[in-house]
Amino acid sequence: MGVKAALPRYELYFYNVVLCMAMLWAARWISDVSSSNSNRKTFKTSVQPGWYYSGRKMDTADVEWMMWFSTFREHIIFALSGHVIFAKICSLLAPQYRSLVFMVYGMLAVCTSMGWAYVTLILSHCVLLYSISLVKLRWLCFVAGLTTLATFKMEPFISWQAGFVTGSFELRPLLFYGGCGFTIMRCMSFALENCEKKDGNYNILELLKYNFYLPFFYFGPIMTFDKYYIQANNPNLTRKDGEMWNISLQGLLHLGVIMIVAVLLHFMYILTIPSDMKLLKNISDWALVGLAYLNLVYDWVKAAVMFGVINTISRLDHLDPPKPPKCITMLYVFSETHFDRGINDFLCKYVYNYLGGKHDNVLDELIASLCTFGIAALWLGPGWVVFIWAFLNCFGRNLEFLTAKFFTMEPFISIEMAISESMSRRIRAVFNTFNFWTIVLYNVLALNSLEFAQLVAKRMLLKGFPFTTITVMFVTYCLIQLIKERERRQALIDDPDPIPPPVPIPTAPSPTPTQTDGAPAAQPVDPNKQKAE
Repeated sequence: MGVKAALPRYELYFYNVVLCMAMLWAARWISDVSSSNSNRKTFKTSVQPGWYYSGRKMDTADVEWMMWFSTFREHIIFALSGHVIFAKICSLLAPQYRSLVFMVYGMLAVCTSMGWAYVTLILSHCVLLYSISLVKLRWLCFVAGLTTLATFKMEPFISWQAGFVTGSFELRPLLFYGGCGFTIMRCMSFALENCEKKDGNYNILELLKYNFYLPFFYFGPIMTFDKYYIQANNPNLTRKDGEMWNISLQGLLHLGVIMIVAVLLHFMYILTIPSDMKLLKNISDWALVGLAYLNLVYDWVKAAVMFGVINTISRLDHLDPPKPPKCITMLYVFSETHFDRGINDFLCKYVYNYLGGKHDNVLDELIASLCTFGIAALWLGPGWVVFIWAFLNCFGRNLEFLTAKFFTMEPFISIEMAISESMSRRIRAVFNTFNFWTIVLYNVLALNSLEFAQLVAKRMLLKGFPFTTITVMFVTYCLIQLIKERERRQALIDDPDPIPPPVPIPTAPSPTPTQTDGAPAAQPVDPNKQKAE
């Protein structure tokens, strides 16, 4: 992230030891709380019997995780396996028609799972937004797309459209809203790309091919139309050396992570405990802070695994899908905070970068971020918690932007030139520490509840002051320094010349100021997988 100075090895070793001890300490406390309270009345609905040979109950509070890897695991595997088989056969026999085969199989799978009326509803929205895209007015495409999206977020439009789907089963609401929501976003991407097409228009068949690609249909991620169109219609299906090995390794890695998460959910009820406010008031400050942090880590792991499974399948189809979200552990600036890189890419391309330009003007940045978070709030579903989340994250992003510009002025530039690069890195890490916990608290608000976020903030900053506050901030400072070291080493691999190797003692003062952390970047916050849904 710009701080290129190396720190002494013994200092980094110290940070590693402190961080490991703190995480183990918090995990032990959470495990003890889970074991001693597994029979509480408030746990009965979400803590269910787990693996027989484990002798413990399992936290089943996350419906989405249980659906994917327990309840409907066989159905999902069957549908995706069929897609892989038909796609492979088509790639071997008629690769020029593979996008059409993707569409046909996707429509048949959706019709089988949700019924012909649901497919008709989806097609009606596709035809409507396609017709509007022929006018080639960006603002009209946005208004039509957002209005259509709003009909799936507000009554009475939700109930009216849901009435077209007959039958009832446990997975129905999730598939209904997921398929409809992602369909509207894909149609908006198609319409906006059609506006940019100078000669003629894309035909509606291309939109249907794009929308009914089964791996992306219900759960995303969003792949913008321009990228999908080029990749799905590419007749060259050769692979790079070692690509299949990497895909296989990625699949095995996801399988391993799924098993690890299942084991941890038997010993730490991190998803159920935040819903029991009486219990939370009796646990230690450190356990409460660790619980808030682990909730965010879990949500990132879930997003990474779910998108990773889908991405592995799409890579078998010779597509290059959006990358998994960046780990919450690695985030200490608002400009990189997102849980769904597909939605993030969509908002960056069509809203944030389009309105923000070069991101060097305060007013343009404010307008771009307001519009970005406004659309994100609509995507998540209007509600007070979502509005508060959007406001706080938008405020944090703009404050970060203003702070970055402020510290590029005198006398701060001269001060930074006068101190060593390693000391500059330490000072930046102090500010990033407060930024890190601001990001954590803002997103805990969306993932859990307003009451849980308020309790964590109160215990960490007020009731626990000064001991808990200083301890948590120091451990977070150690984490930030380790993140910066990882980024420094990655930059050394990417561009080895400008970055000095690690040194056993602090570096000498440098006459050149380093880049400001949190400088404006084209990466707004996006939280679709965050659990405000």
